[in-house]
Amino acid sequence: MESLIISKRFCEYFRCPERYGSFALEGPLSHEFGYFRFGENTLFARHLSDRSNGITLEARLQRSSEDQAVHLPFDADEAVDNLRFERYSRAGDQSHPAKSLIGRAYYAVRPLLPVKVRRHLQRARLNSWRDLKFPQWPVDRTVDSTLADLLLLSRRSHRVEKVPFIWFWPDGASAAAVMTHDVETELGRNSCPTLMDIDDSFEIKAAFEVVPEERYEVPPSFVDSIWKRGFEVAVHDLNHDGHLFRDRETFLQRVPKINAYGKRFQADGFRAAVLYRNQEWYGALDFSYDSSVPNVAHLDPQRGGCCTVMPYFVGKIVELPVTTIQDYSLFHILNDYSTNIWKQQTELILESHGLINVIIHPDYSISPRERRVFEALLSHLAMLRDERGVWTALPKDVATWWRQRSKMKLVEDANGLRIEGEGKERALIAYASDKCGRLTFELCPANSDSNGFIRS
Repeated sequence: MESLIISKRFCEYFRCPERYGSFALEGPLSHEFGYFRFGENTLFARHLSDRSNGITLEARLQRSSEDQAVHLPFDADEAVDNLRFERYSRAGDQSHPAKSLIGRAYYAVRPLLPVKVRRHLQRARLNSWRDLKFPQWPVDRTVDSTLADLLLLSRRSHRVEKVPFIWFWPDGASAAAVMTHDVETELGRNSCPTLMDIDDSFEIKAAFEVVPEERYEVPPSFVDSIWKRGFEVAVHDLNHDGHLFRDRETFLQRVPKINAYGKRFQADGFRAAVLYRNQEWYGALDFSYDSSVPNVAHLDPQRGGCCTVMPYFVGKIVELPVTTIQDYSLFHILNDYSTNIWKQQTELILESHGLINVIIHPDYSISPRERRVFEALLSHLAMLRDERGVWTALPKDVATWWRQRSKMKLVEDANGLRIEGEGKERALIAYASDKCGRLTFELCPANSDSNGFIRS
């Protein structure tokens, strides 16, 4: 028996009329979760066992005039959530590194280890990262590609040339970019004014992720100095000891303090130390957004990745995924002092009109060699802003926009299409169509009924 389901994840992503997000589930799903291929994408979910050879699944288009839904052998929302929330990683051995005896010992002495010692230990632990096939390095866009494939199928099923939706970014921006600075040590704290000067020289504002306890003093004057210059303060864990997500009891003991520091710093955002995370627990965090989830985590102690370059909701929190390699990993794990990987990643993100989210540590990026690379990266981001229409913004502003967009509606009536909701004055209507089997976006200029330029 087939049932018709409105895909919430599809409609949240595209903000299109709900009828285009109608997908029919062809029958009962298997009890077991597993990997399978859908188009060119690898997904992890339950599926119709009688429709699969364990490798590839296909959608079916109903041709009757009464049924214009795409018929799927899996639940689209379940497949998307399993990637975004990294549930696929828990199918393997993905226990928190700090739970092991070696992990506990490492984090006990980590603050005392110089970078040159830490990097040798980390290189040894991560030496097999190039052998990992999933998620896909250097950027994984499985969620974005899957939802794009579903939109193409929906367009065909509804027999329309173009599907209207609310464009991803304000004022027709082609993509978005945020700069963030994780402040891990007293040296890093003292270097924050220098980083603000460097950022300002490229007219790019950043968020400073501040550790509230134990690592260094955080006087009100330091927090105020960041806000007064038009930058942003976010909370970076509690004490950066690597144990926040070790177990739920520890997490729940620390969360009230973390939330209190958020209010004290007037912070909208949170980021966990070492990008450790468990998105199933985020309901206890009292922040507008989190930015602890890597897109692909091959070079992080906790493997996995959310497989999307777009923000998404984890309950009430907007997740701003970390979509580029960290400076520490680039310099000290890969021994790469160029912007080549960053440029490769930004191009892939731009192809999906996603969020470029960068982490630069003031602790590691103030010496002449690292500073030159950092400034080259800022120059590249400024070029993307000035020449290719990328919106460079503070993370809190990106989260605010994504929250506003999630509540906007695309209304169709006798007068045509219009957007309703807070922030609509910055929103534009776009159209999705099929060009040789590839999803192509056509942006409609504000206050115009004519079609605009093509973004594919």
